[in-house]
Amino acid sequence: MAEIIQKDGIWAFDSDALRLTPGRDKNVSVLRRTLGELVVPLGALAGISFEQGRRSGRLRLRLRDGADPLLHATGGRLTEPHDPYRLTVEPDRYGVAEYFTDEVRDALLLERVPGTPVSGYLLPGPQLPLSVSAGDGTASFDGERVRLEWNWKTEDAKAAAGPRTLALADILGVEWQPSAGLENGHLRFRVHGAPARTRAKHDPNAVELWGFKRDPLMALVAAAVQARLPHPSTAAGAEAQKPEADGVTVAPEADHDALLRRLRELGELHREGVLTDEEFTRAKQAVLKRM
Repeated sequence: MAEIIQKDGIWAFDSDALRLTPGRDKNVSVLRRTLGELVVPLGALAGISFEQGRRSGRLRLRLRDGADPLLHATGGRLTEPHDPYRLTVEPDRYGVAEYFTDEVRDALLLERVPGTPVSGYLLPGPQLPLSVSAGDGTASFDGERVRLEWNWKTEDAKAAAGPRTLALADILGVEWQPSAGLENGHLRFRVHGAPARTRAKHDPNAVELWGFKRDPLMALVAAAVQARLPHPSTAAGAEAQKPEADGVTVAPEADHDALLRRLRELGELHREGVLTDEEFTRAKQAVLKRM
């Protein structure tokens, strides 16, 4: 077994799976602490990298597309403090990190794990029931229904409509978007007949987020719902990514701005050495085709 123990967390690898345990340090984010230990099967991995820095290094896991409902629901928008697939490494443990990286890479080669997308989720998503309060409301999910309840900060017309209950069968998709600069974030559920491009402030199917400490926890609700929706590789999942018949609802993955963001993210991963030249070219071509 290969293992690396840091303030940021503990990563252990036993040839079949990686066990990622968040640390107890005060700098570990509330999302990672709440998510708890993750068990990532080797077959869910597309790669691993280690980057040395002057003050600290970074271990990074790259999962195969479609393997984790959390990554799919957040669309690559989890920043480093909240990303469970990154580990901060102290300089005196660089040798251990390099050994750990080599062990995982050797296992990927030995088992001939492809880096291609998967046809079903390989991680289960957060445990249920789940309830998170942040922004202008509380989102709860029990595996069958999402319940949205509003607080005193909710816009008047939205609050006047009262709590909202959405059956899982009525949900087409879910998206978590963090706040950025002057733009507020949201947790949004796409349902049949929802108005097009309604701001989260007025959308009864969305919780508006303002960039406070608990906002990232809404990503767990998004992941729990995503894990129980049809996988995007299936016919039903692919249909959920398309506009509705009246053209009013567009999935985040089909949005042009989201694809541009994805291109920038791929470029950063390529520059950081996480993606090889071949992987970067293949991923970039896939995004350009969707544009």
